[in-house]
Amino acid sequence: MNTAQANPAKNSVQRSHLGTVSMLAWTGDPGAGHDMPYLLLYSLGDGDGGPEAGVAAMAALVGTAGMKIGSEMTDATAASYNFPVRLLVEGGHAVLNMPSLSAQCAAPPEWLTAVDARGHAHLMIATRPWPVAAPGEPVAEETLKGYLGADETLMTCGHALLPVSRLRG
Repeated sequence: MNTAQANPAKNSVQRSHLGTVSMLAWTGDPGAGHDMPYLLLYSLGDGDGGPEAGVAAMAALVGTAGMKIGSEMTDATAASYNFPVRLLVEGGHAVLNMPSLSAQCAAPPEWLTAVDARGHAHLMIATRPWPVAAPGEPVAEETLKGYLGADETLMTCGHALLPVSRLRG
């Protein structure tokens, strides 16, 4: 996990309200036939204005990313779709670039295998703060399930399928 960095481009996202933004990569259970590579972008809720301001800032981030909050999936894998969010996978890391920030995280081997096989990942941008998932610290599976399994989290995320880019060699 890594802290996000601001992009100087003008937008409606109040960067100071975002606080610490982190990213986490994981997959479903490949043994159960569920090997989707997921990326979760979330805030700890520690920005200026407190958690409430952070929710509004993360919602604005979803909007600048061209996504909608709720269960609607934006499919950016269509070749003709000009989506403002890019996913680069290189050197065991997932790097997300979007209009308002960039973030990166180390990706586990099973995530890298799944993203190689599928060519895309499911990005979720959470508007609900997650203060217990500190950057750089491992997240227990039950903790992740508890956060993402809550309707107040899942239904307040932006969702997108992102194609994977790689550096040319």
